[in-house]
Amino acid sequence: MSVAKMLSIGRLCECPFAWAKPSNDPAPSLQSRLFNLLLRQLPYKQQLASAEAVLAHVQKLALAPASHEPTGLGRGVEATLTKMGGWPVYYTAPSSGHEGCNHVMFLHGGGFINEIVPAHWRFVGQMTRKAGVVCVVPIYPLAPRATAKDVVPKTAELLRMLLEDAGSAKVTVVGNSAGAGLALAACQWLRDRGHRQPSRLILISPAADASVSRPEQVEIAARDPMQDIPGIIEAGRLYAGELDVGHPLVSPLNGAFRSLAPMTIFSGTRDLLYPDSVDLAARARAAGVPVELHLLRDQPHNYALMPTPEGRQARANILRAVA
Repeated sequence: MSVAKMLSIGRLCECPFAWAKPSNDPAPSLQSRLFNLLLRQLPYKQQLASAEAVLAHVQKLALAPASHEPTGLGRGVEATLTKMGGWPVYYTAPSSGHEGCNHVMFLHGGGFINEIVPAHWRFVGQMTRKAGVVCVVPIYPLAPRATAKDVVPKTAELLRMLLEDAGSAKVTVVGNSAGAGLALAACQWLRDRGHRQPSRLILISPAADASVSRPEQVEIAARDPMQDIPGIIEAGRLYAGELDVGHPLVSPLNGAFRSLAPMTIFSGTRDLLYPDSVDLAARARAAGVPVELHLLRDQPHNYALMPTPEGRQARANILRAVA
């Protein structure tokens, strides 16, 4: 079966979304199973197979940096580029006008070593167009040029300014993978300094613990079609810089959860990071934070952004939450 055919299958049907534990989930859709097979044919896992592979990838990107310009936003969306604190920051808004719109800060994934990609921009466009929100997309600098001790406070400061500027409008922070970990760390940083929280945190396959040290993750890694432990550890080391990888700025799972915004977390059991999502939900609930954990059986890392019935249902839930 061709790659194009496998990708097109994801458009053919919808299936119910499950709230229950993985053991009670319906079997993954045919499209999802085929997409897992496709992911294994792509180079993602090879790039994370070893520390050497990560370093070679980082060196390659240093010589030829990837573009961060919006692509694939779709019709009905306007994008504006500005600079805040020396970072490029994009604003997207409905072409019909944005008076009275709610706001989303979107923090992209990529292991802190990869730039925002077209799939992220398509999701930003979808939120802007279908939920009628203004999206704020910081293009944060990547490791090893920038590390957690700089990136987290500056992201938090951008969020603080957005919360002030938004007034009574709802502000939701949406992050995927590394961006979800950054979102959580930034909100912890704001809380510790007495600043207000956003209305909600939506965390898609959050990278919350850079140590990747749970024994069960070795077995999960064998089933994960996208990620491998050595590469994630090396990327975490680069992002940590002079900090220990267990520091809450790097691994916000080790931070405090009191007084944080309500959370919605999406993860799947083919994601080697999913035990951290389960732990994250438990720790937040224990601290009195309302949490919705959407954990689906046999779904891969970032399934909520993928062209499968499960991904489309997750995105529909996100659009309702941010609107």
